[in-house]
Amino acid sequence: MKTIYSEILCLLCLLCAAACSDGHDGDLRLGGDCQVEALTLDNYEGKIDRAARSIVVQLPETYDHAAVQVTSLRLSEGAACNVRQGEVLNMDAAKVLRVWNGDAFLDWTLSVIHDEARISNFILNDLYTGTINQAAKTITVYVPATVELTGMVPTILLSTNAGVAPASGVPQDFSQPVTYTVRNNSAEATYTVTVVAIDKPAALFVGSAASMSELDPEAKAACEWMLGNVAGSLYASFADLRAGTLDLSDCKVVWWHWHHSPAVDGHDDFVTKGADALDTKNQLRSFYENGGALLLTRYATNLPSFIGATGDDEWTTPNNCWGDEENNAKVCGSPWDFRIFDGQADHPLWSNLIQGDEAGRVYCTDAGYHITNSTAQYHIGTDWGGYANYDAWTTRTGGRILGVGGDGAIVAWEYPAHDGKGGIVCIGSGCYDWYSNAFEPGYAENFHKNIATITQNAINYLTK
Repeated sequence: MKTIYSEILCLLCLLCAAACSDGHDGDLRLGGDCQVEALTLDNYEGKIDRAARSIVVQLPETYDHAAVQVTSLRLSEGAACNVRQGEVLNMDAAKVLRVWNGDAFLDWTLSVIHDEARISNFILNDLYTGTINQAAKTITVYVPATVELTGMVPTILLSTNAGVAPASGVPQDFSQPVTYTVRNNSAEATYTVTVVAIDKPAALFVGSAASMSELDPEAKAACEWMLGNVAGSLYASFADLRAGTLDLSDCKVVWWHWHHSPAVDGHDDFVTKGADALDTKNQLRSFYENGGALLLTRYATNLPSFIGATGDDEWTTPNNCWGDEENNAKVCGSPWDFRIFDGQADHPLWSNLIQGDEAGRVYCTDAGYHITNSTAQYHIGTDWGGYANYDAWTTRTGGRILGVGGDGAIVAWEYPAHDGKGGIVCIGSGCYDWYSNAFEPGYAENFHKNIATITQNAINYLTK
């Protein structure tokens, strides 16, 4: 009998403790609930998620949340809270509400969101991703001229709780601009979608993904910039190039910005991880040998060795490579930069850059930016790497040095156009980064604008 009583007593203790799972482990007054039953801020009702222990209050689009009043608060019977009805809160950041009942407590997260009517992503036929100008509320989608524009099916991603008309997934005739109206309580916005059919692209961004929307965030950010800023540009997969589905007779430049995690470290690693590109090397080599230019950034800088740009020596790939995953990105405590190589200050690549405190440096990021520091560079020195000095590197590769890192490593270089072949610009500096997965409080973009400027300079230089 004593055993049965003990089991019943243990069961009752467990049930009491479960009522407040984050509460104290003491043995006094653990039976009370610690729930937030209802809460309003300035009479706007909060949405309560008991499983996540969160309360989210949705406010009008332009509502000032710096001083909002707790106009109602209902808790479990007998419970108390560190925030009280009638209190005024600054909701610039989420608040922790501690609810206690006897000797037990639970912590809840209180936050606010605003009504937002925003299209965050727009894709046609699961292949063609639109370039969105949020300020102008315009979306431009570039497609090959062979695509039938009538009956294209959009996939539309919206801000939380928003709706759109016409609806996502409903076929539309995009031979003319189509307007979409997004509504979310007090917020409303109208976007105009224009599809541009390109018969012969002037520029290509290439990658392994079937569509731009499937690229990793780093490459996607770069590709979106190109489609929005380089006239006549398209995204194409390596499979598209192998299949010959695009007319490249008017194409002047191909850009491959390749992020890979883990890093692509050296010749053999590139052969394995870059197999899709190497399966297309005959098409890329033909494009290059017939005068087409290449912009190769990050780990794509390995490619020239495989298409004859460095002679017949495939073993001239960058010899010093590393990088982190996006979720393990470093925080820039100050702007990151690299140095313009001696004698190259007037090179077109470095035109119109935002200047920092020190002349002759290329400033690329700002304090508070999160960066993977993905690097593909050439170590120079007699200690290791095969290049005793800069002259040795130039003699072996045929390249021209444009930028170097703090330790003297070559981080930007080119293979000038010659004998009917196109020019190639390579940027392997870890500072050259398009995407930050987060920003520290107080972040302001300044030097990071140089990334777009350098890229535009490179494309202009290669296609002059």
